[in-house]
Amino acid sequence: MFGPRLNTVFASRWKAVWWSAVVLMTAYCSVPSPDKAGARQAAADSAAKDANPWALDPQ
Repeated sequence: MFGPRLNTVFASRWKAVWWSAVVLMTAYCSVPSPDKAGARQAAADSAAKDANPWALDPQ
């Protein structure tokens, strides 16, 4: 596919450690925290209700 071949990454222990650290940091940085996700949803809900005051509350 793309990126370095696995037999070159795991040729040394330090390269394997570096590769695993990069994979873990990518996963850590790409998942949003629950607090921010909830705040975004609450803001979207209030914005939708402000746009249409006769709309029913989502349940």
